[in-house]
Amino acid sequence: MRKFVNHRAETLKPSGIRKFFDIVSEMKDAISLGVGEPDFITPWHIRNAAIRSVQRGYTQYTGNRGLPQLRELISRYMHERFGAEYPANRIIVTVGASEGIDLTMRAICEAGDEILIPDPGYVSYIPCVQLSGGTPVPVRCVQENGFILTPEALEKAITPRSKALVLPFPNNPTGGIMTKEQLEAIVPVIVKHDLLAISDEIYAELTYGGKHFSIAALPGMAERTVLISGFSKAFAMTGWRIGFICSPKEIDEAVFKIHQYTLLCAPSASQYAAMEGLKDGFTDNFAVVQSMRDEYDKRRRFMVDFFNSCGLTCFEPRGAFYVYPSVKATGETGEAFANELLRAEKVAVVPGNAFGEAGEYHVRCSYATSMANLDEATRRIAEFTRRLIR
Repeated sequence: MRKFVNHRAETLKPSGIRKFFDIVSEMKDAISLGVGEPDFITPWHIRNAAIRSVQRGYTQYTGNRGLPQLRELISRYMHERFGAEYPANRIIVTVGASEGIDLTMRAICEAGDEILIPDPGYVSYIPCVQLSGGTPVPVRCVQENGFILTPEALEKAITPRSKALVLPFPNNPTGGIMTKEQLEAIVPVIVKHDLLAISDEIYAELTYGGKHFSIAALPGMAERTVLISGFSKAFAMTGWRIGFICSPKEIDEAVFKIHQYTLLCAPSASQYAAMEGLKDGFTDNFAVVQSMRDEYDKRRRFMVDFFNSCGLTCFEPRGAFYVYPSVKATGETGEAFANELLRAEKVAVVPGNAFGEAGEYHVRCSYATSMANLDEATRRIAEFTRRLIR
């Protein structure tokens, strides 16, 4: 039956994240630091809004773009929280931010188009480009620069075929962010080469020691930026599969057509839940996420201190909920370290090379789990590491 399989799908690599998640799910007493999913339950008032919508019989399709009231709230939220101005009629409610990534790549990619992707970066960008017929081009980001995208690295990667640049900040897996000044530094390169910016801001609310800044808030950039975000991470709503995409007019029209013919609309109950979540989302004291962010911050500092204390150099993340330590001191690659750790100590981490070649000697650990789990996991990792570093 292989002759019936699309070549792009056949040659696609399986997700490095899901592989370890699937193994752990069947391993007794294992602790997973692998999957990036909040351990918090969706706040009750959000869950209750979905329950009420079902009780009232709001179970039909919504419009393809999503509920008008929700899109108005998203438009206001993006403007008041992050300074990004997109009218409700250019916002599409999607089945998670993941659909937004897929839609964007399918809407813009022609054969041979190059899409610039910071390395390390989230696992879905490269496959989505490949499945859309484009060519992913990694742009190396290094720890010495805080894993940011520099103008010099960007300029070096650009060719006449370059079409768009993915901006995945706060970054998964590194936790790196880009400040207003750092974004301003790359804008002249983007404009000079007439690139489309694709800004994945799913972790915007999980920024520590300051407020997230969106490239779409810079003068003239909303007109050339596709902004993708959602409710999964900051609102603890991963299973609700609810996100959104904000686009320039021409991109929006193409994305909308693909969305119409594929997903039709996001689940209606999830949309009512998202509306409830945004109702108090217009101040710096965003009650829905503040307590979760504070808890993540405590875990973040614990994990950074732990890895540095046991000889595994660890960058201090400024966003998201991951640490990305180097395991080079053990003499192992990230993949070997992750496999041996899982076998020997039943702790699952993700090899850094799942996020690009730059991660060969790194692993990613999610701290979106309880302190009790982190205490036990770090005890096991310390024991394992002591046997490797002598």
